[in-house]
Amino acid sequence: MAERSVRVEADGGSRGNPGPAAYGAVLLDAGSGEVIAERAECIGTATNNVAEYSGLIAGLELYLEHTPDADLEVRMDSKLVVEQMSGRWRVKHPDMRPLAARAQQLAPLGTTYTWIPREQNTYADRILNEALDAQAEQRRRTPDGPTATAPRPSTSAPARGWGPEGTPTTLLLVRHGATAHTLDKRFSGGLGGTDPGLTDEGRDQVRATADWLSPLAEGIDVVVTSPVRRTRESAEILGARLGREVQVDDGLAEMEFGVWEGLTFAEVRERYRDDLDGWLGSLDHTPGGGESFRVVEKRVLGSLDRLLSAHAGQTVLAVSHVTPIKVLVAHALGAPLESVFRMELAPASVSVVSFFDDGNASMRTFNSRPTDVALTAR
Repeated sequence: MAERSVRVEADGGSRGNPGPAAYGAVLLDAGSGEVIAERAECIGTATNNVAEYSGLIAGLELYLEHTPDADLEVRMDSKLVVEQMSGRWRVKHPDMRPLAARAQQLAPLGTTYTWIPREQNTYADRILNEALDAQAEQRRRTPDGPTATAPRPSTSAPARGWGPEGTPTTLLLVRHGATAHTLDKRFSGGLGGTDPGLTDEGRDQVRATADWLSPLAEGIDVVVTSPVRRTRESAEILGARLGREVQVDDGLAEMEFGVWEGLTFAEVRERYRDDLDGWLGSLDHTPGGGESFRVVEKRVLGSLDRLLSAHAGQTVLAVSHVTPIKVLVAHALGAPLESVFRMELAPASVSVVSFFDDGNASMRTFNSRPTDVALTAR
């Protein structure tokens, strides 16, 4: 649980619906109420709903720029936006879908959405109307000139500081639930291993994660899984809860451990000390006749290329294993492959990374679980 809590208050308005429209968003410390940053801007001719979603997106961008590690609550007087973002209402209007999807991509897991009466949302309402008033005054003074917008000066730069423009392809990387090997901390590889299934605890872990992610179901386009039994079982639970069919990608399978399969670290050290030392010392070393980290990296990045090509601009929930998820995170961060030794992933945990068309990437969260943060919807 983050030590700091913040909230976003956002609003949008249109004088004409559709008509001249603007949004306002403010980021505040939840405890003191101190303003951290604010933003208000005219967006041309739009409806109230488009303006309201634009305000939400601006507020989420402020959060990512200033307080990305804090717990987040969003407060709005738009019942439509709050209910749709909480997953209780479907996003039916075609103009709303890309905006809702964008907001879902920006919002950290655990974001809570609260409806408030309009009279409690005065700050965001005030700054958006000031932006509209400034624009109207600009047009009055230069009636024959270009109709430039006149956004209200804000305490933060309008451009995002955390990544490039454009709609990314976002991967929600979910590790499978616990198996008997997980509990005993035994090496458990891909299809070449003993292929254990989920325990009762493992199924409960995945169900909890599925419930946690359910408010995001509308924004998840596809569920993809490794072909290994424990991931397929996890993906079936997730797919059923989120209302998505499950596809299989062999590239997401776990590393093969050869003769180490089913052994604990201590047992491998006792029986295959030289082999273990070689594996810990070189990314090209093959453990016990299995796969090296370099081989796994090539396989996993091949899977990533397929996903980015087939689902460009979409959100993919990918159910995989410790090693492939670590490889994808290291790749997204531009970190050396050696960094996989410095990461830890809990069963049924969620890590989120986004990949942009220009080759850049952004990690949104790592190793998150329902027990770590509040559920998105109550």
